[in-house]
Amino acid sequence: MINFQYARASDVADAVRQIAANPDAKFIAGGTNLIDLMKEDVERPARLIDISRLPLKTVEETAGGGLRIGALVPNSDLAYHPAVEQRYPLLSSAILAGASQQLRNMASTGGNLLQRTRCFYFYDTATPCNKREPGSGCSAINGINRINAILGTSESCIATHPSDMCVALAALEAKVHVIGPGGERVIAFEDFHRLPGNTPQLDTNLLPNEIVTAVELPPKGFAANYSYLKIRDRLSYAFALVSVAAALELEGETIKDARLALGGGRAQAVARCRRRSRAARAARQPADLPPRGRPAAARCQGVRA
Repeated sequence: MINFQYARASDVADAVRQIAANPDAKFIAGGTNLIDLMKEDVERPARLIDISRLPLKTVEETAGGGLRIGALVPNSDLAYHPAVEQRYPLLSSAILAGASQQLRNMASTGGNLLQRTRCFYFYDTATPCNKREPGSGCSAINGINRINAILGTSESCIATHPSDMCVALAALEAKVHVIGPGGERVIAFEDFHRLPGNTPQLDTNLLPNEIVTAVELPPKGFAANYSYLKIRDRLSYAFALVSVAAALELEGETIKDARLALGGGRAQAVARCRRRSRAARAARQPADLPPRGRPAAARCQGVRA
């Protein structure tokens, strides 16, 4: 591992000041992804800014009836939070499908959004990778790419974002709160992650000197009709080959609203894609099929890094 400086942020404003002063610095909270990347020589931060003690660990009701989730809320705490289990069970299911209990205990909400791809070639510094070294090429396109994307790709990159939680957040149409030197702003989840295009090294639309402070869930949680399906090579501690977050709102036998978000390696690269089947929505089919079979108004938002 490389040598680096270490500093602890005293508050959010201090964290922003420190990251703005050093473009080679990185925030660290649970460290479940960054430490691995540093060990593999993929990330080489000159300075680590510890934000793990900032007051961003609460889950609170919003004035509009939703939930505001602090960026440092551990994944385990979020999955088992009573309000999430009761009102947003899709999110709870997706979180519990990811990683191991030990990792979920350490991983944070904000860190989950910002984790980097698990593409084999991204981790292998002996091979070209446009995400790691822009302009070097994409080894995955003609290489071992079973876990990579089939949608939303570019000639520069076919990597995917590995998160399960983000697929549910996409279906729920969450919002991401961030703070930087210019103040606070809110980013719609569908605009947070980026398609690779010609700049695959840019995973998100978060500015280099900004910090994620919270994720906001809308009042509608689709608690009655939902499913998170994850296809993987083994039943535990494996990233998705394909994942789908599906949610329905029914009014009698009519589908009033439906959400569909795609994730995982094979289908996940639908980043920033928002598709609605207008004809299916207008038809308002009777609810005579299992919920998974009726994407009446499909909104797909992958979480491709």
